[in-house]
Amino acid sequence: MTDGAPSRRRCTLPHRLAPSVARTAVLAAALAALAGCADPGSGTAPPAPSPRTTPPEELCTRLVTHWAHRLLADGGSGYGDYQSMGLSNGQYEILRTVLDAARAEDRSNGPDAARELTDRLAERSCTERYRGGVPTGGPWQ
Repeated sequence: MTDGAPSRRRCTLPHRLAPSVARTAVLAAALAALAGCADPGSGTAPPAPSPRTTPPEELCTRLVTHWAHRLLADGGSGYGDYQSMGLSNGQYEILRTVLDAARAEDRSNGPDAARELTDRLAERSCTERYRGGVPTGGPWQ
């Protein structure tokens, strides 16, 4: 190749190494695409955000009723650690208030009435707590 054109040298990998390198490259590209980290020029966009978020009062109601129903069904007398339950301090206070009322209702009118009261009180208390937006005063609130 003495005509001045650059020579094209063919680069090849040893036969037994080539499939392994190819699999690794394909796997890396697939993982990047799944993680939303694909090359912006590749045409692969990261996943779209959720079209709906759960309002804080609804999330509070779900969490409080879940734990209240569970503790009532288990007959548990302790409340446990609010952080391990995924509750804020304020949500934990709601849970304690709801459970106290539900246990009294259970003694008077049975478990079905206690569950109904739990649902009503949790929804009412959580709606009131988040009426003006997310409470302030610290991340645990």
